[in-house]
Amino acid sequence: MMWNERLESLAPEERRALQDARLREVVARVYDNVAPYRAKMDAAGLAPGDIRGVEDLPKLPFTTKDDLRQNYPFGLFAKPLHEIVRVHASSGTTGRPTVVGYTRADIQRWAEVVARCLVGAGVSAHDRIQIAYGYGLFTGGLGLHYGAELLGATVVPISGGNTNRQIQLMRDFGVTVLACTPSYALHLADALRQAGTDRGDLQLRVGIFGAEPWTEAMRQKIEAALGIIAIDIYGLSEVTGPGVACECTQRRGLHIHDDHFLPELIDPDTGLGSASEGRGELVFTTLTKEGLPLIRYRTRDLTELDRSPCPCGRTSTRMRKCLARSDDMLIIRGVNLFPSQIEAAMLEISGLSPHYQLIVERERNLDKLTLEVEVDEQVLSDSIGKLEAFATRVRRTIESAIGLGIEVRLVEPKSIARSHGKAQRVVDRRRLD
Repeated sequence: MMWNERLESLAPEERRALQDARLREVVARVYDNVAPYRAKMDAAGLAPGDIRGVEDLPKLPFTTKDDLRQNYPFGLFAKPLHEIVRVHASSGTTGRPTVVGYTRADIQRWAEVVARCLVGAGVSAHDRIQIAYGYGLFTGGLGLHYGAELLGATVVPISGGNTNRQIQLMRDFGVTVLACTPSYALHLADALRQAGTDRGDLQLRVGIFGAEPWTEAMRQKIEAALGIIAIDIYGLSEVTGPGVACECTQRRGLHIHDDHFLPELIDPDTGLGSASEGRGELVFTTLTKEGLPLIRYRTRDLTELDRSPCPCGRTSTRMRKCLARSDDMLIIRGVNLFPSQIEAAMLEISGLSPHYQLIVERERNLDKLTLEVEVDEQVLSDSIGKLEAFATRVRRTIESAIGLGIEVRLVEPKSIARSHGKAQRVVDRRRLD
């Protein structure tokens, strides 16, 4: 089954013609309406007419997350604010979030691609879908919500957390589809087992999981624990949010909705194109977005592309699961986090040294983040009560800066190993298995 069979099963030449036409249009639109893009193209000696189709993509300059931060909040918007009906945002390394704006048409297209994802995963209007992604500035909750409503499914918009309540509603409402991070799905499975809830009391059959990396082994654990089929969904707020790509029930890669999001692979070191069958950094050009169109946006996600038809009948480009990145971004409980965000907040506190490590672990299938930081001798000489109060102040300051819970462990000067090269700021002890 497909949500939009005509567009999801286009012949290769039809798909390419549509992409070429939409690429020409979006390049002209950003040149006319977005001053930073116009400046970049002028500096490269490019005019919109120089871009005739997909083969000309390498001529265009890249867009990075830094471009969004430098033009905070609305400098890359291609529409006036009175036409922007919603904004979402993700955290930034300098206190400035990356802001995304949507027109009414953008919201409708977003709902459309999410509906495609759900139908590809085997979901229908007869399903009841519990959305346990966060609602708010994070795109996960509302992204799935609008797509599920467009499909006609019954939505249970519970958001994240409150595990006991999640289990109660899942059971009492006869929920058939669960949407959350894969680690939270495993946490729910543990909670069900500890509560003595019989799996037979639930009607769950499908899970839509994303917002963090997860392996095939983790998929098998989730499926065995919950008795469902687990589907991988991919998205990033800058490009639209969840729904950029998703597996179908064949699970032979994630279908990219490349009539809206044009993918390419580059070598992350040189920026040059990679062979389509090899691994490279995923780059997207948004072909239809009005509020925040992006040209050659570097996702930093490493993957492989497959342009062969899928047995399901869809002809869109597919991508492999993203399990690695070309930068130092962490994904903690679905939240994007850079060590530099913590460092910036930490170094504002007198008594802390710049020597620290971030320890990432997984307890009961949920991510746990701990900051180990050296303190000055003077601080270390304080009473236990004062040290505990100081650690609490550090924790609250950092949590306020990053919007994520963290534990703080104060350690003695020179107790964190020094490096002659790049300091090892992150120790990731999670096992994605």
